[in-house]
Amino acid sequence: MLEGIQTIHFVGVGGIGVSAAAKWCLVKGKVVSGSDRASSPITDDLDRRGVTIAIGHDAANVPVGVQLVVYSPAVVESNVERVRGAELGARELSYPQFLGAMSKGYSTIAVSGTNGKSTTTAMLALMLEAAGYDPTVIVGSLVPSFPLGNLRVGNGRFFVVEACEYRANMLEISPEMIVLTNVEADHLDFYRDVDHIRETFQTFVDKLKGKGLTVWNKDDAQSNRLVADRGVTYGFDGSSDYVGLSRSTVDGIQTIETNQGILRLKIPGAFNAMNALAATASAMELGVPFETCARVLSTFTGIWRRFERVGTMNGAEVISDYGHHPTAIKGTIAAAREFFPGRRIVLCFQPHQHSRTAELFDEFVESIATADEIVVAEIYGVAGRTESEAVSSKDLVARIDGARYASNTDEAEATLREVVCDGDVVIVQGAGDIDEVARRIVR
Repeated sequence: MLEGIQTIHFVGVGGIGVSAAAKWCLVKGKVVSGSDRASSPITDDLDRRGVTIAIGHDAANVPVGVQLVVYSPAVVESNVERVRGAELGARELSYPQFLGAMSKGYSTIAVSGTNGKSTTTAMLALMLEAAGYDPTVIVGSLVPSFPLGNLRVGNGRFFVVEACEYRANMLEISPEMIVLTNVEADHLDFYRDVDHIRETFQTFVDKLKGKGLTVWNKDDAQSNRLVADRGVTYGFDGSSDYVGLSRSTVDGIQTIETNQGILRLKIPGAFNAMNALAATASAMELGVPFETCARVLSTFTGIWRRFERVGTMNGAEVISDYGHHPTAIKGTIAAAREFFPGRRIVLCFQPHQHSRTAELFDEFVESIATADEIVVAEIYGVAGRTESEAVSSKDLVARIDGARYASNTDEAEATLREVVCDGDVVIVQGAGDIDEVARRIVR
């Protein structure tokens, strides 16, 4: 896809997905530069690897001779670097369009759905790696065994990619297999309702007619309404092709009995059991033996910011998690109760995006309230998305008995230092900058 292109500039390069694309271009021998609004561990890592990094957006960041500008979907058309790229005659692609172009050069496996994409992508990629398939992988997190973190560059024919549903971005990808985790109401600043979301996923599934396979969640009500030309199912529903028969957790090990054999996980939660079933079903359909899948899962310790155990604070276990949907919050708290029975669960949650908070307000209240001690930081606003500050985290706190409000991450950290006791389990959760709090309190 990069024939004749040598110089590439990335706008919004600090994003977890965009940074993977930049690293892929670097590995392919291209001259790569990029910019973002603020420095971060991701931009620092890119700088160390040889990407020319600029902090702040400026037309001067775009090199003369640039041939391709790749931009994050959060970067508007009037951005000075996009404008400068056009003046220089560069081709322009959004990050989803870049993935779409990449996907045409491989047998692409797209992992999509509302929740569980990153973990399922990582699990499946590691299974294919263990089976000798040597896949190329882009995942919206960091996989500990990947030297490049969110990217694995392989020489095999498979490309395993996390396909985000925001603004129907997954439709840019040309897959030969779709792995669908679930379909729920989210991104309602773009979609009308859950029916619109399901209809868009149907459009995605329809891309496989006559030439591909859909692997979908039989336990998920909305997924069950999709029509696939060729499909296999997974879940605890007894009619699934790959069925979980039972699930139990003892001493930090989750055991799943399936119709294929026994799977054991070092990571908790019913949601991770479903991720494991999705990855196993997909890998086996590609010819990977069950024994290989089981071996990979038995050593899988998770990925960055997905129930990540980052350390301890005054005798309390501290977990950082990216979850920002009500279902993810409730599932993470339930998982913590399974792995740490009898211990108090302290949740420090930062809502992500005002419109999501408003559209799913009652669901957030219900999910957050399942923790024992609750700190809610002010909403993390997202650049480039429809934002109205008519809703605040104060509104959530007002609906939850005993919850505490923090106006920013510093205040959230200070509140945690007051309330956390020896033996607690602290979950620091959200897709914004709240992860900084988890890192600071364990130092």
